[in-house]
Amino acid sequence: MRRRDFIAALGGVAAGWPLPARGQQGGRPPLVLVWFGGSADDPAIQSRRNVFRDALRELGWIDGRNIRLEHRSTIGADQNRAVAAELDALKPDAIVTGTAPVLAAAFRQTKTTPIVFMQVTDPVSDGFVASLARPGGNVTGFTIFEHSFAGKWLEMLKEVVPTMTRVAVMQNPDHPAWNAYVRAIREIASGMGVEVTPTPANSSTEAEAAMAAFGQPPNGGVILLPSALVTTNRSLIAAATLRHRLPSIYVVRDYPVSSGLMSYGVDGIEQFRQAASYVNRILKGAKPADLPVQAATKFEMVINLKTAKALGISVPATMLGRADEVIE
Repeated sequence: MRRRDFIAALGGVAAGWPLPARGQQGGRPPLVLVWFGGSADDPAIQSRRNVFRDALRELGWIDGRNIRLEHRSTIGADQNRAVAAELDALKPDAIVTGTAPVLAAAFRQTKTTPIVFMQVTDPVSDGFVASLARPGGNVTGFTIFEHSFAGKWLEMLKEVVPTMTRVAVMQNPDHPAWNAYVRAIREIASGMGVEVTPTPANSSTEAEAAMAAFGQPPNGGVILLPSALVTTNRSLIAAATLRHRLPSIYVVRDYPVSSGLMSYGVDGIEQFRQAASYVNRILKGAKPADLPVQAATKFEMVINLKTAKALGISVPATMLGRADEVIE
């Protein structure tokens, strides 16, 4: 090949590469820290990591070639603080976070590194962004729903179990949205004749003990609020709800797949693809302040009919008809 032909061919290949990344130091590929709430060996988290990586690849970013992905998974405030302390040494060009406690830890540590979040309920009230349309700082991303959405979980659980008169609302008490969720559930519970019991739990052992105590009187149910605790320990918690005869609802389909009764929430996989698109734009020079926070538009209901039968529950045909997936 003649020299001029070689140079022309090289130019054509380069045109398909992503533009130079923001913050590259010494010519190194940009570093993106992918930080989720949960356990690193959780198959659900591994699957979502793969979705994010593949979405970046479709946009021209190949891990180990022109981008570097560092992964962290944490549960609880202590682990969140430990990873946040790494940020100064890592110097990531962007951070991708999943869950509000992880976002809070990253946000406390840096007000300059771009952060793209997922699985956060109300970033405005929590002080992460100035508004959804104009985030105004170093943070943007994708919300899952508003706090008032929690009322839907109570409505759906009551529809499945009309005799339910008591509901435990369980979550890690360190979660920023804990109080707001409980308020939203209480606002509609009185009109439904349901007593609400906030039930904090920091571990699967605490969750088991709380359900054992709550399940002794009849007509109880459990709303499991979004948290890494429930996501990571979903099989143990689902088994505990069965042992103590407590119908339960969670936000993601992984829970009924693990023998929980039902779930209703956002299609989480799609948010990981969307996060890759925002990271792509940021690495090409866009500012998080100029990228609006996007609200979820796709929701799914999943019901485990086998679990319902084990609990002696007859799920109404109307609800089964509305379900996106019925596990039998």
